[in-house]
Amino acid sequence: MSCPICGKPSQPRYRPFCSRRCADVDLGKWLTGQYALPADDPESQEEAAEELARQQDRDERKH
Repeated sequence: MSCPICGKPSQPRYRPFCSRRCADVDLGKWLTGQYALPADDPESQEEAAEELARQQDRDERKH
């Protein structure tokens, strides 16, 4: 199995990666949303925006 980041052979210690560095690069991609799947459904995007607005309103009322 090759490392999904650089293509080198994976190491058992860091599987499926070859090194700690590549594992950290992958983690960084997850944390920054680079692996996120875009939603094509406009209704779900609209619902998410409305829910976020409701949450922000609730948070503002608490303070």
